[in-house]
Amino acid sequence: MRLPLNTLPAFRAVAELQNLRAAAERLHLTHSAVSQQIKGLEEQLGFPLFERSGRGIVLNPAGAALLCSVQSAMALLDEGLMAASAAARGSAQRLRVSVLPSFAQRWLLPRMARWHKRHPELSLEIETSQQVVDLLRDGFHAALRFGRGPWPGVESEPLFDMPLPLIALASPETATALPDHTPETLARQPLLGERDMWQHWFNAAGLSVPITPVATFNDAGMMLQAAEQGLGITLGRELLAADAIRAGRLVQVSPVTVHYEQAQTYHLVYRPSLREWAPLVALKQWLRDELERSSKGLVTAEHHAHVRPTPEANA
Repeated sequence: MRLPLNTLPAFRAVAELQNLRAAAERLHLTHSAVSQQIKGLEEQLGFPLFERSGRGIVLNPAGAALLCSVQSAMALLDEGLMAASAAARGSAQRLRVSVLPSFAQRWLLPRMARWHKRHPELSLEIETSQQVVDLLRDGFHAALRFGRGPWPGVESEPLFDMPLPLIALASPETATALPDHTPETLARQPLLGERDMWQHWFNAAGLSVPITPVATFNDAGMMLQAAEQGLGITLGRELLAADAIRAGRLVQVSPVTVHYEQAQTYHLVYRPSLREWAPLVALKQWLRDELERSSKGLVTAEHHAHVRPTPEANA
């Protein structure tokens, strides 16, 4: 059995749109031409790919199975064509990545200069989103996600072996104004973030008190920035806060650390067909190198993080 490659664009268009006329318009072909290509494909395969009822046409299980492979194969061919075109023009290849806004702001963007220095031939196109994007449909090669994984239709690689702990953070001015840094004192301060997270933190600190944060945020980067501006004390992940701690914009106000939603961590996800694609391999290696560098920096950051530790904290 051989797959007639010339019919694959028509098959993909009809399968995705589930409409012959719309597929014909996408391909700039006649309705009859598209219909004949689908018929010829089914005849050569020896089994139907669609169910037809009246004027409707929908994928059957065989067609759905074939579509997954056809989409991946054609996406890989498209990437090869773009790479060849870029090489012919002497321009950089493009690598499109969807990233969480907090990860982009607090970790990725400060390191972009090192990416461009290492890979001047690769243009990294970053789009921030809190939504789980469809890599194939939305035209992304990879995404950085925070969660448990795995996700259907993509390959997933955790970027950390262990979940990232949460630490209590404040601006240096806020921390210095505190009479002490016991959990009882922190519970009386303006707290930023989700109530459940703080409740979990105070429970770990051995204190059971009602918690009412003064503000919540849908983005961890914004929450850390609010803490830097002196709006209150927040809980942040060490990775996202380490640069601010090293720069002196944030300080850790308690040695208590917790793992909230322990099964979650950062993952790199990508289309299975791009597993060995050179730009993606380069991105994975660069991320791992930078994360190792950050992990080493966390040790230094932790050394300078604690402000006036109390006897209770050292006990």
